[in-house]
Amino acid sequence: MESLIATRLSTLGHPQRLALFRLLMRRYPDRVPASELAHALEIKPNTLSTYIGALMQAGLVTQQRVGTSLRYAIHVDAARETFDYLFRDCCRGRPDICSPPASFALSGDSSMTERKYNVLFICTGNSARSIFAESILSKEAADRFVAYSAGTKPRSELNPFALEVLEQKGHDVSVLEAKNVSVFQGEDAPGFDFVFTVCNQAANEECRAWTGQPVSAHWGMPDPVKVEGSNAEMSLAFHQAYGVLLNRIKAFTALPIASLDRIALQNAVDDIAATNEGTSA
Repeated sequence: MESLIATRLSTLGHPQRLALFRLLMRRYPDRVPASELAHALEIKPNTLSTYIGALMQAGLVTQQRVGTSLRYAIHVDAARETFDYLFRDCCRGRPDICSPPASFALSGDSSMTERKYNVLFICTGNSARSIFAESILSKEAADRFVAYSAGTKPRSELNPFALEVLEQKGHDVSVLEAKNVSVFQGEDAPGFDFVFTVCNQAANEECRAWTGQPVSAHWGMPDPVKVEGSNAEMSLAFHQAYGVLLNRIKAFTALPIASLDRIALQNAVDDIAATNEGTSA
């Protein structure tokens, strides 16, 4: 076991292999195409292949062929085994030296059941998908959640098709504005209980860790802004995106959050990413 852990740590000692590992951890449980990984990390395909090969040899990454594409994901059991070894053996299980990830218990804090949960949805532009998610959660469960959204672009504007869909669904669009994620990273920003990325590009980008270790998940989905065609075709894409997010958020608000431990809650929000069937509701 020690030699295996040493190999894994040595493999992760290379900055770009570590960056690749971290990106796949952020995207878990997704399987990500090699082309997307190369683009996100700004490295050549042959260089990426070398890095992936090293991580696979160390047992930290798995590969799967989907059609003509090779896709990669974290070997979560191996990653957990490595983290557990460092905590239990090197730290001797002492939380005062290094706390394991599972020690951050959401439902274990009694104050969490007595207040609303703060939820942040992140996308690249904060012009459509994340705005949809914020609006839907606010409408579906404002009594239990406070919804926010932001983008990773320095500046963006609300998409007119997105606003049209929201108005048709009965949302108040006057309260909406496109924001950069930096507005939620200052000292006066609210603490978040949940942080969800709703586009792949935002999930692929480096972002500093959130204070308080909120439960996070990636709910990636196609960008309706990129759909080309007639106004009717573009409007349909926005309605479909709204439907997908409506289904996911209904599944999220139905979770018995107060009765789930951290691991069960994380698994539940990860599973919601598979809720892809949009409706025109």
